[in-house]
Amino acid sequence: MLSALFLSFAVIFIAELGDKTQLVAMTFALRYRWWVVLAAITAATTVVHVLSVAIGHYLGAALPGHLLGLIAGLLFIFFGAWTLRGDKLSEDEAGMAQRATAPAFFVVTSAFFLAELGDKTMLATVTLAADNNWFGVWIGSTLGMVVADGLAIMVGAVLGKHLPERMIQIGAAALFLVFGSYMVLENVFPTAPVVAVAGGTAAILIATVLALRALPQRLRPEVLRAQIRSTDEEAASTGR
Repeated sequence: MLSALFLSFAVIFIAELGDKTQLVAMTFALRYRWWVVLAAITAATTVVHVLSVAIGHYLGAALPGHLLGLIAGLLFIFFGAWTLRGDKLSEDEAGMAQRATAPAFFVVTSAFFLAELGDKTMLATVTLAADNNWFGVWIGSTLGMVVADGLAIMVGAVLGKHLPERMIQIGAAALFLVFGSYMVLENVFPTAPVVAVAGGTAAILIATVLALRALPQRLRPEVLRAQIRSTDEEAASTGR
């Protein structure tokens, strides 16, 4: 069991470095308390890896990864739109820490659960569980994910002290759109080269930016309208 634990920890930790879920952890750390994000990641990872280990142990490597990845990608795009729209609950009603913590925990847990469906770390866990002790793989893979994402949370928490809320919100929405678009294209066109998928993702991001800029100000998300007002006021003050 110990050999399976250490092997799974090392494999998943390395696989998670630079992965989209690690970047998601950093993004959430910019908006929520670090311990809430870490607890949510731990909960989501524990559940996902239970499923992965069960599939690997009983069904080998049989997993409909393309379908799961497609659904997760579409829902990630939804998370991006939701983030850009903004959530006023934590600003208007969060006089007590508990009222702000529960929604944050739910959002982060849901996002990580969806992000891990069909992800390479989930598939790696399935593969490891097919040939190693299932309990050791479960514990090791979960710890590997939590430690790797914990490093990302530390980076995000430090950056969050120096970045304005508007930039954080827009940046988080952009990251979710990029992750979701990439996952959708990757699973719709599984044989396409990585360069083509990355190019398609960039094209979707550019098209989205152009579409938002073409909207009348009253129809744009509030965070973008606020940015425009600030620019106009600055220009007026300088006499331009």
